[in-house]
Amino acid sequence: MTAINEPNYDEALVPDYILPDPLMCADGTPVGTPEDWFNRRRPELLALFEREMFGKMPPRLEGMWFEQTSYCPDALGGFAVRKEVRIHFTPGSAGPCLNLLLYLPAAAKSPVPVFLSLNYKGNQAIDLDPGIAISDAWVLPGTPGIVDNHPTEASRGMTANRYPVAMVLGRGYGLATACYGDLDPDYDDGFQNGIHPLFYQPGQTRPAPDEWGAIGAWAWGLSRAMDYLLSDPAVDPARVAVHGHSRLGKTALWAGACDPRFALVISNNSGCCGAALSRRCYGETVGLIAARFPQWFCTNFQKYAGNEAALPFDQHELIALIAPRPVYIASAVEDRWADPRGEFLGGVHASPVYRLLGVEGLEASEMPALNQPVFSRIGYHIRAGKHDVTAFDWQCYLDFADRWMKGKQPAANIRRLQGANLDIDLATAPGAISWEQTPCPWNEAEHTLAHRCAVKNTSICPYFCGVEYLDTLLCCYPDPNPKAS
Repeated sequence: MTAINEPNYDEALVPDYILPDPLMCADGTPVGTPEDWFNRRRPELLALFEREMFGKMPPRLEGMWFEQTSYCPDALGGFAVRKEVRIHFTPGSAGPCLNLLLYLPAAAKSPVPVFLSLNYKGNQAIDLDPGIAISDAWVLPGTPGIVDNHPTEASRGMTANRYPVAMVLGRGYGLATACYGDLDPDYDDGFQNGIHPLFYQPGQTRPAPDEWGAIGAWAWGLSRAMDYLLSDPAVDPARVAVHGHSRLGKTALWAGACDPRFALVISNNSGCCGAALSRRCYGETVGLIAARFPQWFCTNFQKYAGNEAALPFDQHELIALIAPRPVYIASAVEDRWADPRGEFLGGVHASPVYRLLGVEGLEASEMPALNQPVFSRIGYHIRAGKHDVTAFDWQCYLDFADRWMKGKQPAANIRRLQGANLDIDLATAPGAISWEQTPCPWNEAEHTLAHRCAVKNTSICPYFCGVEYLDTLLCCYPDPNPKAS
């Protein structure tokens, strides 16, 4: 048993624990073949997570339809195609719906892979693009541009640092997103708003103890967005990655576990009930999360508050449910609340399932150094900084997707330095450039600011390897670039 109301930040106080074996059935039968996994153990584990944590999700409703509400073939200064699509869950137009924003590279000659996520503040918040409709969804308060829990024009582009659209499109991917508040507003009202009432039986007023909470509703919405992406001829249906940050990182993992159509899954700082092992009782615990956010989970989950050892699973088995598809787990060193070590160990202990299925797992037995990503089939990095999504995170996600969705090996010892000492064309479309600057590693090593890396794609720096996107420099420090003059 753990103290329900106090987080633990001391590794010495992590209790002794024994993790459930993902390759052992509930009746003690070992899982020895891929057929055993897919036919017996995986369904058993999925049912446990449904019944005891996230709740059972219903199928899509009959009569769901798509309405394209806007289209711009030359968005972001001609760099992108922008579409806005309203996903209607019921035959009429008055019921709940999901408003999906989709950017595609304008230069694409064939269907492209896409990153799909939910966002917190409305689609207009991800970019300064004036063509994005202002969301009418309920969103969390406390940030500029949000009035009475609804976005205003002043919120446009407020979270653009988490959605580097130009970077993603410049690498040949599309980016799709929708506001999670379209599906279920993120507060506990007894499940009277959002999409839950669409599925109530006569006389039912809230989900049954083993039925979906908010995370289940958000994951259900990601699958409905996937339904649309499968219908869009500009999207490669076999290469859609689902990703999310924090509570939406938990959502991405659950969506990936439930919907095998997602080719790749990314968890950013997902922490407790995401990638982090619950039995470590480090940072946010089951007791804390169940008390603060009971609406995220099914009612059955409450009995594990302060009693993590009684859980019939742990989060490594959530990751294992995605096998053999690639999964990337990202941590931040200052985000102790999310338990970076527990997130790493979630990947480590999911690896035996991947290996049973004939692929590699997380090919690191110890946590890597800061900002040194591991791009095995279960990928991982821990970066400097706090609970957030940064340019470094996105560079890793794109490299990981390049490897596992495009078959490209990451270049050896090539760093991508955001906004590093570049002359930027100020006529570039708003939102296409990030001004966040990564320090030059040569400068840091020599404790100087004398070196200038690049001016219009030329340099005397021996570590300079070129410019990527509009605002990112390629650096091979400490190995000199053999092509440098």
